[in-house]
Amino acid sequence: MRIITKVSDSTLIGMPFSPRLSLPIFIISVSVLSCRTDHSQPPFQTENVVIVIIDGPRYSETWGDESHSHIPQLAGTIAANGFVCEEFYNKGPTYTASGNTAITTGFYQEMDNTGLDLPQHPSLFQYFLRDSGKDSTKAWIVASKDKLEILGNCSDPAWSNRYLPSTDCGLNGAGVGSGHREDSLTYIRLIDIFETYHPNLLQVDFREPDYSAHQGDWSNYLKGIEKTDQYVAGLWAFLQSDKQYANRTTLFVTNDHGRHLDTVSVGFSGHGDSCDGCRHINFFAIGPDLRKGVVSFNPREQIDVAPTVAYLLGFKMNGLSGQTMLELIE
Repeated sequence: MRIITKVSDSTLIGMPFSPRLSLPIFIISVSVLSCRTDHSQPPFQTENVVIVIIDGPRYSETWGDESHSHIPQLAGTIAANGFVCEEFYNKGPTYTASGNTAITTGFYQEMDNTGLDLPQHPSLFQYFLRDSGKDSTKAWIVASKDKLEILGNCSDPAWSNRYLPSTDCGLNGAGVGSGHREDSLTYIRLIDIFETYHPNLLQVDFREPDYSAHQGDWSNYLKGIEKTDQYVAGLWAFLQSDKQYANRTTLFVTNDHGRHLDTVSVGFSGHGDSCDGCRHINFFAIGPDLRKGVVSFNPREQIDVAPTVAYLLGFKMNGLSGQTMLELIE
């Protein structure tokens, strides 16, 4: 069976179904779209954006595994109703702090990975709060790792300590120095924050499967992937059942980094170099304004997330290195 797929601004060709999915592959050219300078927003239905960062799964155990056995919820829900980018990369430092900073600011940055360095550039949370005029409870950073408290601020003098989002990171949400907490506790806090504050913009970071991988525990590494898959499915079900979020919310799911290939350094237990295992990561998105059942092979990267979120929510971020992912929008 063949389908008609738009692959450029003016060319239509037939493409076969993917051997890995019971869905058509839509290969979308962004050579024209990514150069577009008119970013005037159409009337999007998206009023809320949630970004889920799953810490450190390797592509080969997630979307790169044809069976998708460890991500059945993501592969099933997103592949049927959302947008998948098979060529998504961290092209900066492949560590947690740097990877998250690239996603939230639109810039790659070398930085200390223990939480000692702030991002150099303001985040999408700060831009959103400034442009919307909303209070800090309408933008949140929630994380199992305490060091990700740094994502709420930046070192730019014009933005430092201004328009700060609310944060709940680490043990009891106490921030840097408090220690990690289990993802199960982070998930509980996440749902509580949605029910209590009804934020419009939120990022949540789960520490698995990175935590177990660093212990060299292959079994729990895989279980960590499977558990976070369940958290994402539970989160999406919650959002779709809540009258404030249902059909008004776009969900992004990606990673801060991958892991070493088996032939590199210590293998899956480590990360931090430029091998494909560390760089090639997942990207899934679903929402009322996004294409459905689309699998794209156009290369994209972490710094493209921030401008895409800003475009959907209608605020501006200046001078970003990344580009808006216009191809995922209907």
